Amino acid sequence: MSEGLQRERFEKLSIFFPMWNEELYIHRAVRAAKEICEQLVEHKEIGDYEIIVVDDASTDRTAEYADALVEVDTHIRVVHHQQNRKLGGSIKSGLAAATGDLVLYTDADLPFEMIELVRAIRVLRDYEADMISAYRFDRTGEGLRRAVYSWTYNWLIQIAFGTRLRDVNFAFKLCRRRVLDHVSLSSEGSFIDAELVIRAQRAGYSIVQIGVDYFPRTRGASTLSSPSVIRGMLTEMVRLRKDLKSVSPVVSIPQPTRPTRPTRPTRPTQPTRPTRPE
Repeated sequence: MSEGLQRERFEKLSIFFPMWNEELYIHRAVRAAKEICEQLVEHKEIGDYEIIVVDDASTDRTAEYADALVEVDTHIRVVHHQQNRKLGGSIKSGLAAATGDLVLYTDADLPFEMIELVRAIRVLRDYEADMISAYRFDRTGEGLRRAVYSWTYNWLIQIAFGTRLRDVNFAFKLCRRRVLDHVSLSSEGSFIDAELVIRAQRAGYSIVQIGVDYFPRTRGASTLSSPSVIRGMLTEMVRLRKDLKSVSPVVSIPQPTRPTRPTRPTRPTQPTRPTRPE
């Protein structure tokens, strides 16, 4: 087979879950991730995988359960925080711990079916994208207030940073290693989702969006729409706008060329008729 027709194969997939007090979700999340990873290995989409739990100083049994999973499966790893570092700190720890050439970040409450990862990898490969950022088809299941918050937040991000992402804070980001090697994140709170895609876009990396069915959290509680979290996101948004002034692309972004209008062929000149002598 010609080299140009060979399917791209990823050596290793890293999936990591930031977790704070997720004892009700940890086993289900890790089990779903393991099942899809085994399927991807069987179909030769990836060569190997790892599943990383980032325990953000949980006060329930999350850390205990994570350590027990590590004992029975070498594909599972755990990162423990001694102090709570919020979502931003947990994502940065997960990205730092991931060793795969393909990295997926998502939440422990499984907001989408893991089978969607198969489609995301195919789209990333076939369209030669650097990142897949998913958006939710329907958010009405989580309530009107959060849906309004999300719409307003995405609109602010689009206006402030010139993005066209529909659901910037959704926990489904699939990235190639080269993106993570060149993008440095600073947010400590929930704004880190937006910061990742904004910095990647500003650096010149290509981002493709796909829509997925959404499954709201049914156990535990989410703090994403609390006033303190929203204030923190707005503060970090202002800080990033200032910081991006010194960021230059690391990937050249091809500019579309305008097709040239074909020139109209010139009409051949008529030979001059010789004049009759007087």
